[in-house]
Amino acid sequence: MSDFNLVDPRGWEYDLQSVYAAYMGYFQLHNIPWSQRTWAHLFESFEAFLAFSWPVITVTDAHTHKPHIVTRMTSIGAFLKMIKTRFGETLAADTIIPTMRLVQPFETSPRHLRNISDLSGYKKVHGTLNAIVLSALKTRVRAGEVEAVRSVWDARDKTFMSMNFEWSERNEKSCLEFGYATMRCGHLDALGVWPPVPEANYRKGHYIVSEYADKVFNKHCPTYPWQYAFGESQVVAKVKLPLIVQSIFSSLVGPDSETTANSLVLVGHGIYADLHKLDEMKIKIPHNLLIIDTASFERALFAAGARGPMQDREPQMAMSLPSMLGTLLPKRGAKPCPDVQAHNAGNDAFMSLLAAQLLLDPEGTRVPDVKRKPAALRGQGMAMSPNVTGMGMGMNGMSGVGGMGGMNGMMGYPAPYMSMPNMAMGAMMAGTGQLSPQLSPGLSSQSPSLAQQRAAAMVAANGQLSPGLSSQSRSSSQGQLRASAPRPRSGAQGADGLAAPDELGGLRSHSANGTRSGRLPGRASHNTGNGEGEGKRGMMGGSSTTLGAMARKSALPLR
Repeated sequence: MSDFNLVDPRGWEYDLQSVYAAYMGYFQLHNIPWSQRTWAHLFESFEAFLAFSWPVITVTDAHTHKPHIVTRMTSIGAFLKMIKTRFGETLAADTIIPTMRLVQPFETSPRHLRNISDLSGYKKVHGTLNAIVLSALKTRVRAGEVEAVRSVWDARDKTFMSMNFEWSERNEKSCLEFGYATMRCGHLDALGVWPPVPEANYRKGHYIVSEYADKVFNKHCPTYPWQYAFGESQVVAKVKLPLIVQSIFSSLVGPDSETTANSLVLVGHGIYADLHKLDEMKIKIPHNLLIIDTASFERALFAAGARGPMQDREPQMAMSLPSMLGTLLPKRGAKPCPDVQAHNAGNDAFMSLLAAQLLLDPEGTRVPDVKRKPAALRGQGMAMSPNVTGMGMGMNGMSGVGGMGGMNGMMGYPAPYMSMPNMAMGAMMAGTGQLSPQLSPGLSSQSPSLAQQRAAAMVAANGQLSPGLSSQSRSSSQGQLRASAPRPRSGAQGADGLAAPDELGGLRSHSANGTRSGRLPGRASHNTGNGEGEGKRGMMGGSSTTLGAMARKSALPLR
């Protein structure tokens, strides 16, 4: 062996053992009595042939992807020149060279130059061939080479894992969410399940950091932590998230090796930012891990014409995950990809893994069903954990404060200085006009005034005003309502204006539940079979009037 030197792999094209085999074949073909020549000792064995001290490098063939120990033409010329100089005979070259194994190196980076002069040195170099095969496979898979990625999928012995992180735009070290999805192909194939069924065979999860939930919001790329479509989200502390990610990762990854690919394959769409997050959490990634970037893989499929009819684009242009999912149509007659909210870590991880499977096996992949959550659950800023303060309901579309309820089912943000529990304003007064038990003891213990008694008497059991209320009083109450209630704020409530269910931080009342934006109930709602009430519009002198306005009319302080 010589000192460590690096050389350009271009020009190193001839497999060393094939050079020796080509000359032995040439002697046999032309009946040359080589054993009687003075230079016969150079061809007695491959070990004797190596005594010339051949400079070599190790590469993989760009076509066959097989490893080789190669030399260059100048070294073969030097060997023939040595025979002519020392023994006075000329060996043919033109007719022999075409029978040598010609290799086109896949590697483009400088390679380690070695000099082999005996069989033991050749064996040492030969022992490194599996390592360069693994290195080349990692490079090819990461670049999205179609043949390499398909070979990994067709082996059916890998575990594919997709993960996604969402972090704050102001501080990239603040991780807001983590989601993952995996499919253990080796385990599924052993059970006779192939191809994997995403809905049943994906192991998946979604974690929300409690310290940032409903407190940190991205401006340029908003996140939607509460819109995970494939299961239940878990709210965890910030210090526990790295431990959870480490446990999930270590339960799937195989041991590190220099010669064999890992049993785990990471999948993602633009995955390199997520790999950086793993490094920040001090989670070590084995060197033999294969990484599939679905953006690169889709681009390679498009360049090879394997995507079918598609709109023309630049060959090097990568598609975003939502755009790519829109083009991943399964077999004719099957349902399209599920429409889920992007920029949710759990949804992005699941859909990245599904996109990879659809790219690899579009005919056999079964698209999963998505169980849509109620409209009220899809609003931004809703607490789903005891660690996060429950959201209140705004009055007439206005955000509530400190969990204090309003009338129109709009989700509000909590205020840390308010201690009143979450409740709907409609629950403060029952259908008979009496105070609800949810009011504070100070209010309920006060003796009602004459005006309060008259207001309570004028409220019928069905929520309508008594005819004893004059038109002047009605118009006065309506004017107070318009003056006190600002316009509804869009985007914070569901499509139907539904209030949050009881178990998720908002108390529901029969009078306020199920109302639409700008339409306030005057009578109790009618409960349907699934437990959700459909609010009915009450007629109060030809216009809608809130119970809050009635409380102000009767001089009750509203706290």
